[in-house]
Amino acid sequence: MSNRRKFLKSSAIGTLGALLFPKITSAKMDKNNPNSDNGFPMTISTWRHGMPANEEAMEVLKNNGKAIDAVEAGVRIPEADPESMSVGLGGLPDREGKVTLDACIMDETGNCGSVSFLQHIKHPISVARKVMDKTPHVMLSGIGALQFALENGFKKENLLTEKAEKRWREWLKESEYKPIINIENHDTIGLLALDKNGDISGACTTSGLSWKMHGRVGDSPVIGAGMFVDNEVGGACATGVGEAVLKTLGSFLVVELMRQGATPQEACEEAIARIVKNQNYKDMQIGYLAINKKGEHGAFAVHPGFNYALHQNGSNILLDSESHTKK
Repeated sequence: MSNRRKFLKSSAIGTLGALLFPKITSAKMDKNNPNSDNGFPMTISTWRHGMPANEEAMEVLKNNGKAIDAVEAGVRIPEADPESMSVGLGGLPDREGKVTLDACIMDETGNCGSVSFLQHIKHPISVARKVMDKTPHVMLSGIGALQFALENGFKKENLLTEKAEKRWREWLKESEYKPIINIENHDTIGLLALDKNGDISGACTTSGLSWKMHGRVGDSPVIGAGMFVDNEVGGACATGVGEAVLKTLGSFLVVELMRQGATPQEACEEAIARIVKNQNYKDMQIGYLAINKKGEHGAFAVHPGFNYALHQNGSNILLDSESHTKK
């Protein structure tokens, strides 16, 4: 009788999976991922500024560091770079000329922390780490997040650089909000790491869409939207127009698709397909990255132009993602 129950239970789960993920369950579970080198430790991150971020993260991993420490260290590099105008210092402001930051971090145990609508603090990812490590909460926002940061020794700074202010004042002449694919306001950095122990962690940090409404929060600080990790399965992160990612809880979706048997590449493609099916995607860019426990990775975007950095098997390279629309 117990064997029959086990059979019925497994059959029910298999049927449910086929109903929820028909495209994925038709794929072979052992299908090789063409983007995989099957090696770790590894790091993967969004956009060109992922190259120096990967280097910093890999230094932690090569010294037997944990994935959670690697992802924090990695994304702090573009946060501190005034030339990276969509992350941390030098980020393009909202329509009122204020730089507001969002970030989240998640470790291999499922612990996580995030901050949203944070001003004056150069490293929101480290504030998010403090939220994870020192509070019973997941997210702090606005003035409360700033107060928490200052109480924990973070320095209050003016994050609006002369270069960013000049672009904002030029925008004010017409005050037209119109995202330009791959040109402005899509350069969030998400970084995933797989350490020598086979543990996965992730981080995501951004100054959000430039010229956004004051108070707007995107997907980047939301666990399951901008980034998600399940150490039994893998991790995923997102970049692009956050509203589209929030509407589909994109990173959580990617990880759950991998749980159902999808490769990281298949999962990223299916997550983009959900956006394309139900949203007006013509003028928006969204890109996903994913890794699994084997060290396989996937990348996919709505439009061409999304690139990502992969540090694996001793080399750090910048790659172009495949996309739903073609050149």
